[in-house]
Amino acid sequence: MNHSESKVSPARRDLTRSKPKVTLLAERRDEHRRSAMAAARGKLAPVDPLALARDGLTTAQVHERHTAELSNAVAHESSRSVWAIVRANVFTLFNTVLGSCLVLVLLVGDPRDALFGFIVVANAAIGVVQEYRAKHTLDKLAVLHAPRARVRRGGSVLELAVAEVLQDDLLLLRTGDQVPADAVVVASEGLELDESLLTGESDPVAKSAGDLTLSGSAVVAGHGSARVHRVGAESYAAALTAEARRFSLVNSEIRNSINRIILYIAWALIPIIVLVVNGQMSAHGGWAAAIASGDWRIAVVSAVASIVAMIPEGLVLLTSISFGMAAVTLARSQVLVQELPAVEGLARVDMVCLDKTGTLTEGRMELAGTTVFEEVPGWRQVLAWLGSHPNANATAAALTATYSESVEQTPATVLDFSSARKFGAVTFGAAPVAGDWVLGAPEMVLQPDSHTEPLTAAFEAAGRGLRAVVLAHREQRPATNGTGDPVFDLAGLKPVALLVFREKVRPDAAETLAYFREQGVALKIISGDNPRTVAAVARDVGFEFDGDGYDARELPEDLDALGDVLQRESVLGRVTPEQKKAIVLALQGAGHVVAMTGDGVNDALALKHADIGIAMGSGAAATKAVSRLVLLDGQFSHLPAVVAEGRRVIANVERVANLFLTKTTYAIIISIVIGILMWRYPFLPRQLSIVSSMTIGIPAFFLALLPNARRYQPGFLRRTLMFAIPSGTIVAACIMAVYSYAVAFPNPLLEQELAVREAQTAVTMTVLLVALWVLGALARPFDKWRALLVAAMVLGLALVMAVPFARNFFALDIPQGSLLAVTIAVTATGCLAIELLYRFLKKRGAVSERE
Repeated sequence: MNHSESKVSPARRDLTRSKPKVTLLAERRDEHRRSAMAAARGKLAPVDPLALARDGLTTAQVHERHTAELSNAVAHESSRSVWAIVRANVFTLFNTVLGSCLVLVLLVGDPRDALFGFIVVANAAIGVVQEYRAKHTLDKLAVLHAPRARVRRGGSVLELAVAEVLQDDLLLLRTGDQVPADAVVVASEGLELDESLLTGESDPVAKSAGDLTLSGSAVVAGHGSARVHRVGAESYAAALTAEARRFSLVNSEIRNSINRIILYIAWALIPIIVLVVNGQMSAHGGWAAAIASGDWRIAVVSAVASIVAMIPEGLVLLTSISFGMAAVTLARSQVLVQELPAVEGLARVDMVCLDKTGTLTEGRMELAGTTVFEEVPGWRQVLAWLGSHPNANATAAALTATYSESVEQTPATVLDFSSARKFGAVTFGAAPVAGDWVLGAPEMVLQPDSHTEPLTAAFEAAGRGLRAVVLAHREQRPATNGTGDPVFDLAGLKPVALLVFREKVRPDAAETLAYFREQGVALKIISGDNPRTVAAVARDVGFEFDGDGYDARELPEDLDALGDVLQRESVLGRVTPEQKKAIVLALQGAGHVVAMTGDGVNDALALKHADIGIAMGSGAAATKAVSRLVLLDGQFSHLPAVVAEGRRVIANVERVANLFLTKTTYAIIISIVIGILMWRYPFLPRQLSIVSSMTIGIPAFFLALLPNARRYQPGFLRRTLMFAIPSGTIVAACIMAVYSYAVAFPNPLLEQELAVREAQTAVTMTVLLVALWVLGALARPFDKWRALLVAAMVLGLALVMAVPFARNFFALDIPQGSLLAVTIAVTATGCLAIELLYRFLKKRGAVSERE
C-alpha cells in the first residue's frame, strides 16, 4: 500500500488489501516469467536491423524465440476464474455454520431432519450458476473481439493470433489495426495511434521511427512497421492491469448485515448449544438415562433443530434468489451482472465517476458545423474524397457522414496528413476539382495577417473544446524536393470552409445523467483528455459548471487534500490511471459510495477500487474483467433500470428480513428459556416447518419479487433489528405464556403424551396467528397482490386446522377448555402488541409504507 492509500478512513479501506493465496501465486508466476524472459532475451543471437526491417525474422530466429518462450502469450482471463466464483459463493460463514449442523445431523440423526441442507446447496448453486453464466458470456465476447496481428517473417506477410507474436517480430501496422505488443517504430508513413484505452487521451499521437508504441493502442492514420520490444507479461497493458487479478467481493450492505447477524448468532450458539443440549438431556431423564437409552441422539437433533431455527437461512437463500432474478431481468436488457450483489450496490451509489471517451462519447468525431468563406467549385467532393481515403485520420473520416459526393478522377499528388505538420494535401488536375487542396489546422495553413476571420473563428472553437480545421485551395501544383515528396510552401492558399468537429456524444448520455441528478446522485467526469475537450463534452450532456475543466496535473497526491479539490471540481482532464484510482479512494474516504464507468485499460484500476465498476461491452478485456456490471451493448441508458432493480431488491429484502429475523429472535429466546427450565422443546420439527413456510417462507418469496420503487435509505441492519427484536420478543412471550400454562395446568382428562401434543398444538396456533399479524403489518401498503397473499396464508392455516389429514400429519390436536381460552387471549394480546409496535416504529421512520 502506498502512502496515499494510508489516508483512507478505516471504514473505507481497500477491501482487496489482503491478497488470497491464489492471487499471490499468480503474481509470483508472472514475476518468475518476466525474469525468465529477460534472461532468455540476453541469450538471443543479435538481429541485423536492416535485414529485419526488410524481411522480418528468419525461420531459425522464430524457432529460437519459440524455444526461449518469448511469445506474447499472457495469463489473463477476460473475467473471474471458475475457482474465484466457487470460492465467493461456497466458502461463506452461512454455509460453514449450517454445513456443520448438516454433517452433525447426518452422523447422529435421521436424514429426514437434514432437509435444511438443500438451502445450503441451493444458495451456493444460485450464485455459482449465475456468475458462471456471466463469465461464459464475457469469455465469448473476448473471443469475438480478439484482434489479429500482421507480421513479416522470411519476407512473407502473415496474419497471426496475438499470442503467437514473438520478441523482435516485425509488425506491419495499418489504419484500424490494434498494436498487439509493445514495439519500437521502424518505419512510419504518417503513422498515428489512438492510445485512449491506455491513457484516456483521445487525441491521436504521431509516431516516428524510434518511437515506442504500446500494446492496446489503435492505428487511426497512416501506416508503418515496428519491431516488438516487450511481449506477454512485460507489456505496458499487462503491467497496468496486474492489480486487476486481485480477488475482491463487491461491498454489499445486505450481505454484510446478514453475515454480521450470522456471526453474532455463531458466537451466541456456543453457550446456547450447551444450554439446549443439557436441557433436552434433562428433559429425557438426565444424561445417564439419555445415554443409556439412546435418547441422546434425539437431544442432539433437537438442539440442532433449535440452532437451525435461530439462523435466518431462508433469508440468505431468498436474497440470492432476488439478486439472481434481478440479474436475469437485467440480462434481457443487455446488462451483465458479474456479481449478484452488484445490483444492490448501484442502488446505494451516491457518487458516479464517469470516464469521457467511450462512456459519454462514442470515441469518434462528428462534424459540428461548417462555415463557408468562398464558394470554390468541387469543395464538397474534395471533402468526401479526403474523408473516404484509406489513411484518413479520425477527424477527416468524420466527413463522410455529411459529404458523400465522389470525385471521378485520380489525384495527381497526395500528401497524407501528419500531426507534425498538422495538415494534409491533395492535388487534382482537372475540373471541377482542379488545383491544390489543403486540409489542416488553421494556424498552420493560413497566414495570420491575411485571414483573420477563419483564425478568429478557429480560436473561439478551441476555447469551447472543439477541434477546427480549414479547407484551403489554390490553382497551382506543388513543387517537389527531388525525391518525389511534395513540398508545400502554403503560399497563395485561400480559405474555402472552416470545419468544426466534436466528439460524438452518446445519444442517451444527457438523459441518463439527468436521471442521476434527479435522484440526488453526484457526478464527476474524469478523463485523460484535454480539460477543455472534457468540459465541452460535459456541457453537451447538460453538465452545469464554471470554468474550462480542472487540469489533473495540478492535483495533490495526499488523499485528504485531493478530497478538498474534489469538493470544488467536478470536471477533470489529463487524469492518469493512478489518479483515477486515487480519486475513487478519496471520494470513498469522504463517505461516498462510488460507481465508476469506463472502457479502457486506463480505467481498470479505478473500476477495481470503486464500490461498483461499470464497463462498456466494447471495452478492453481487462476492464470488463474487474467490473461488477458490463453494459454489453454499450448503452448508457440501461443504468436507470439497474438502479430500479437494485431498489426493488433492497426494499423487498428489507421487508422480508423483518420476517426472518423476527423468527430468529423468538427462536433464540425460547431456546434459552427452555434450556434454563429444562423443559421439552415446545415444537415438533414438522410443526416448525409449517410455521416457517406459512408465516415466512412462502409469503417472503412472493414479497421479494413484487415491484418496489422506494429510494435506498442507509441503515438496513439498524432498521431491521428495531422491528425484529421487539416483535420476536412479543412472539416469544406469547409462546412461553401459552406453554407455561399448559405445563402448569395440564388437562387431567388426557394422558401425558396427549397433553404434551395438545400443548404443542396450542403453542403452534399461537405462533402462527401472531406471526401472520406480523406478516400483515409488513405487507403494507396493501394492494390486490399483497392482500391476496395474506388472505391465502390465513386460508391455508384454516385448512390445516380443519382437514383431519393435515391435522394428523402435523400432529395437531385443537386444545380444549381453559387452554383454548388462554390461547385465544394470549394470541389477541400478541397481535395487538405487534400492531402498536408497528405504528410506533412507523412514526419513528424505522418502517415505511412509502413506495
